[in-house]
Amino acid sequence: MTAVKLAGAPISWGVCEVPGWGHQLSPQRVLTEMRDVGVSATELGPEGFLPSNPAQLTALLESYGLGCVGQFAPVVCHDADHDPVPDIAGSLDSLVASGGSVLVLAAATGADGYDARPTLDDGQWATLLGNLDRLAAAAAERGVLAVLHPHVGTMVETRAEVDRVLDGSTIRLCLDTGHLLIGGTDPLQLAREVPGRIAHAHLKDVDAGLAADVQAGKLAYTEAVRRGIYTPLGHGDVDIAGIVTALLGNGYDGWFVMEQDTILDAEPADEGPLRDVRTSVAFMQDTCRSIPV
Repeated sequence: MTAVKLAGAPISWGVCEVPGWGHQLSPQRVLTEMRDVGVSATELGPEGFLPSNPAQLTALLESYGLGCVGQFAPVVCHDADHDPVPDIAGSLDSLVASGGSVLVLAAATGADGYDARPTLDDGQWATLLGNLDRLAAAAAERGVLAVLHPHVGTMVETRAEVDRVLDGSTIRLCLDTGHLLIGGTDPLQLAREVPGRIAHAHLKDVDAGLAADVQAGKLAYTEAVRRGIYTPLGHGDVDIAGIVTALLGNGYDGWFVMEQDTILDAEPADEGPLRDVRTSVAFMQDTCRSIPV
């Protein structure tokens, strides 16, 4: 059985930075269920979910036997009048204190949510690309690897935009299998084409029918999440096993973070999101058993 570094993320329990996203579970429930389902580490989730005090954060994670992988950080990068480097200072402090190694950047629009985005001109694109390299350098000074997460509803969503980042900056990528597919990129093809630029992976499986409705503008992204666009791994239309195999075959040694974004209407009376996470963990275990050592 091939050993991989498997982590969880609070968004799989519905914990999200978007105002009004849905019912937010407590850190105690999320971390307990994460530990019990068998993952060894977590991304930190949105600002305010876990303690910002580095000592308190480290003690909390250690009390659940969990390590820190990284943190997701939406940052406005395209505005020439805004310096994004100070925006990541708190995240870097938390990562350094808790042993996290990856800052997962998204090129935020500046508005809440992921249902609409502006179009950038060439000057704004030049600013964005330059700032991505500046942010990567600032993170590297603290011993943290910054990666760009192509993400629905941000300034880097489509395959053409991903290619513009690959051609115009040196930052490495977070391969989010779900957001890439919804944005029009084949994540398996990208994994095979630019393995050297991929340094982090978010594993999502996707209902391709709902993804097509989002791409066509028939369905808002948030509503698609509410309807279950992200399925447990192995139950959707993304070749997760093929992607994992391709990455490992090209020397990938980073984390695989399971992320099935969900929206909760209320505190679950039963297992709630844990059921899908457990299914995804079992799928990954089966996948790893089938990959030659």
